[in-house]
Amino acid sequence: MLEKHRQELIKEVLAKKQFASVKSLTQQLQVSEATIRRDINKLSETGVVKKIQGGAESIERPLNKKILDIPSFSESKDSKNSVKKQIAKKAAQLCKNGDSLIINGSHSTYLMAEYLTDLNLNIMTNSLVLANYLNANSENRISLPSGEVYREQGILLSSYENDGSEYYHGSMMFMGVSGIGKYGLMESDPLLIRSEQKLKKRTDKLIVLADSSKIGKRCKYILCPLTEVDILITDSAITNELIRFFESFEVEVLIADTPST
Repeated sequence: MLEKHRQELIKEVLAKKQFASVKSLTQQLQVSEATIRRDINKLSETGVVKKIQGGAESIERPLNKKILDIPSFSESKDSKNSVKKQIAKKAAQLCKNGDSLIINGSHSTYLMAEYLTDLNLNIMTNSLVLANYLNANSENRISLPSGEVYREQGILLSSYENDGSEYYHGSMMFMGVSGIGKYGLMESDPLLIRSEQKLKKRTDKLIVLADSSKIGKRCKYILCPLTEVDILITDSAITNELIRFFESFEVEVLIADTPST
């Protein structure tokens, strides 16, 4: 990772959390503590951040900036990236020429993009990064709802009921999720829930992309019960007991060909 890019990510973390330790930045950016300390020193020298014992903090606390309680797009790129990529590939195999789709913004659904470039699709998405990729690399027709840009997550969200999505219909909606289990689909931010519920109304079939680490994970808010999920695409770490559990709610479970761990 280039130094400039790495330092931009440090600023993103501090803009969201105000403070970050050297250890946490090391884990998130997957570089050495010495590298993080050098970056903090350079950012501190230019007055961008304040260097403190054990880490760094933001110089200014934004008063009006809206923050989503979900990871940034860059933070979502973790050690399970290869697993998520195979889950995304499995999801893309459900699509065929002429389909009208809704793809909710997440890192898991963004990874579908490279597998959709040879198809002729109508896609509504609130993911700016997905829309940009498909616009540059495919002939797919892309629609975006209106809303406010959340740069860290690369998505558009609106607090209003009428955001343009009410005029669209998709045969399938693909989405990532923070957690899935006996309580249904769960997220950590109410504004994200509102956006996802609006999009879900516009589709016939809901397809969830969730690696096995998301299964059983609990978050603050419930998006919908399992009875409203049609397909769950996950990895081979899921147990037979969990497969039977989801199937008891008439959720079809698809297993992606993922690397063994």
